[in-house]
Amino acid sequence: MKRTGAAGLLAMVPQAVRAGAWAGGSDAPEKPAVRIGLIPLTDCAPVVMAARLGLDGKHGLRIRASKEASWSAVRDKLVAGELDAAHVLYGLVYGVELGIGCVPREMAVLMTLSANGQGISVSRRLAASGAADGASLARLVHAGGRRLVFAQTFPTGTHAMWLNYWLAANGVDPLRDVRTIVVPPPQMVANVRAGRIDAFCVGEPWNHYGVADGTSVHVASSQDVWPEHPEKVLGATREFVERNPNTARALVAALLEAGRWIDASDANRSRMAEVIAREPYVNVPVEVILDRILGRYQDGMGRTWTDAHAMRFHADGAVNFPWLSDGMWFLTQFKRWGLVREAPDYAAVAARVNRVDLYAQAAAQVKVAVPAQPMRASRLMDGIVWDGTAPERYAAAHHIHA
Repeated sequence: MKRTGAAGLLAMVPQAVRAGAWAGGSDAPEKPAVRIGLIPLTDCAPVVMAARLGLDGKHGLRIRASKEASWSAVRDKLVAGELDAAHVLYGLVYGVELGIGCVPREMAVLMTLSANGQGISVSRRLAASGAADGASLARLVHAGGRRLVFAQTFPTGTHAMWLNYWLAANGVDPLRDVRTIVVPPPQMVANVRAGRIDAFCVGEPWNHYGVADGTSVHVASSQDVWPEHPEKVLGATREFVERNPNTARALVAALLEAGRWIDASDANRSRMAEVIAREPYVNVPVEVILDRILGRYQDGMGRTWTDAHAMRFHADGAVNFPWLSDGMWFLTQFKRWGLVREAPDYAAVAARVNRVDLYAQAAAQVKVAVPAQPMRASRLMDGIVWDGTAPERYAAAHHIHA
């Protein structure tokens, strides 16, 4: 990927977005102790490891990780100011910006924390009935009978979008052919075991936990839907960023260094797994995290493989850059699934939410290259290419929609 310096990239960002950028003077964090929300998932690792490795202190910060019960709790605490920032679903930030299901609040995506590594699982009973992949699941759904119940983690979140896209690509209408409900990530497997849901889309380690537990079968990975897709982000309110630009910049720098450290070696990934598996964070056996963080997958029905697109946290900064086209993609899905009635100004919303300016400054501090331009092209599972151009046409291009 072609790279450039921070100055060249900033020239592409509208002046209105750059208005809050640091312009000189002391760069000491305005708020040295920051409370960062997280959900017990493998991809909370950069927040945890930045604190455990002392990378926060290197940048004049003290991260106080706050384990939360659900994504709605993260949203509410961010908006109320009880959290300064959070490890959060990409689409949640955009949903709050647009006021979907809540009072609108101006938000900011400061960086992407991870790529890949989520999954779709079905109950072992459903798999035994023949629904062990997308095609066989579609046949079962269209054969009639009981309406299956699928769970995702938040209405505007990434898992809702991966689930909808995967089902639709396999010919299943997620709004009409099945029923979907919201369940917090750590509760997915228990809900399958209790018979309340038939399938779910969630972040790791909960897909692997269900396989190891014998409760569920892994039928697809999120990277099957979109290889190298964005996943969790560092989110905050725009008010917090504008009041504390140095704090926000220092936080991005610390988490960039944490992601770079995790991705540097399998030894570092193993050490990370040992840390976040503990009770204050994810609270699962370390093996449940370790296998998939090293790319070792199994589906629970005898198939094993090494996934070329396992969870990543840095990739020379390609993971972390807040691509404007990534934010715009979530907006296209909001439109596709009826979460917004009118087409948003895709480019304008992404430019004001994704703080490319602040990210570029932090990246320069820790010597992480930035791309030459803020858009990228990706081919999703149905062969359709998304590159940030013609977003309204893209939103309407799919046969199955609201």
